[in-house]
Amino acid sequence: MAPRVVVVEADGGSRGNPGPAGYGAVLRDPGTGEVLAERSAAIGTATNNVAEYRGLIAGLEAAVELGAAEVEARLDSKLVVEQMCGRWQIKNPGLRPLAAQAARLVDQFTAVRFTWIPRNRNQHADALANAAMDAAAGAPARPAKRAAEQPRQVAAADSPARSAAHEAAARAATTRTSGTEPATTRTSGTEPATAPASWEPRPSFTATRLVLVRHGATDYTEQRRYSGRFDVSLSDQGRAQAEATANRVAALAPSAAAVVSSPLSRCRHTAEAIAAALGGKPVRDNDDLVECDFGVWEGRTFAEVRERWAGEMDAWLAATTVAPPDGESFADVGTRSRRAVDALLKAYPGETVVVVSHVSPIKLILRDALGGGDTLLHRLFLDAAGISVVDFWPDGGVAVRSVNDTAHLPSD
Repeated sequence: MAPRVVVVEADGGSRGNPGPAGYGAVLRDPGTGEVLAERSAAIGTATNNVAEYRGLIAGLEAAVELGAAEVEARLDSKLVVEQMCGRWQIKNPGLRPLAAQAARLVDQFTAVRFTWIPRNRNQHADALANAAMDAAAGAPARPAKRAAEQPRQVAAADSPARSAAHEAAARAATTRTSGTEPATTRTSGTEPATAPASWEPRPSFTATRLVLVRHGATDYTEQRRYSGRFDVSLSDQGRAQAEATANRVAALAPSAAAVVSSPLSRCRHTAEAIAAALGGKPVRDNDDLVECDFGVWEGRTFAEVRERWAGEMDAWLAATTVAPPDGESFADVGTRSRRAVDALLKAYPGETVVVVSHVSPIKLILRDALGGGDTLLHRLFLDAAGISVVDFWPDGGVAVRSVNDTAHLPSD
């Protein structure tokens, strides 16, 4: 009969970092500490972190083979635990494919919980890794410590001394959820998570990140005039803002996969500055990112519109389905901004994309990401050349990382 729950202890090491490397993984019954399976191998020249990930992958693969439904993965690598929990970014490109492979294996279980343990509680997996490296080097193998030599180390985190309430919290922390909840809750440390599952960060390596940039200032921006479809160029201030924003985006997203822009020149010029700072990437136009069509209000100030179209403006401010005379409603802009986001998520899964657009589409994207109501559109202020960052996960989860960052802009 397949075990419902297994403990995976995994380790990896490198003699030289990078140097000759190997991994070890032990699968145990969580109640008795009995060894259910072992995996180990030498992997040639690699770093410690690569070997640690390879050990985790081998352990998860073995758990799949055993038919386990739930896994507690115990590692002495803080880096692997924190990255798999999504709390640390994966900055090393060489680790990203391994983390993605581990994440795909995680998705095959009902629940997976990641726990960091001290090295002295991971001796069996460590010995397997060293034995594999010794064998590859032609050295006599060192025997791995067996389960009988360390029963308390294995069972400590699952000891009867834990209260029933504590066990219930642990079970809640390892339950697969649905909808906008994370597909698999991942926790770290030696205690079960007690925070709601919806607060658990998703692994950053699976998210598609959109860096939303409003174009630099124009003369209309400075005069507070409606500039929807009017193709107004950047002002001198706007060009300076575009350069400053380009440098900020290059530091924030140096490996961005693409720069996508509204076709209007104020966005294109801002996007081209960003693309140049990113090493000369092409700028791709997307008509769905164009500003709202303000109809007969184009080129006029709020006060001018209020004076002449007071009733129409009141209706427009009250409902996103109402359009300015001869113009476009925010509801319609929202439809195409969602279409633009959906297309980017499909085209660039797991990558970072710089999106250069206007106030209305960016506000609507942020409204949807925050799950806010329509009043947000009139309360959220976005500066020219401000930057907002949103992460989208394949399971539907969304995290707004920042809104209207302007620290990079030159002072007036």
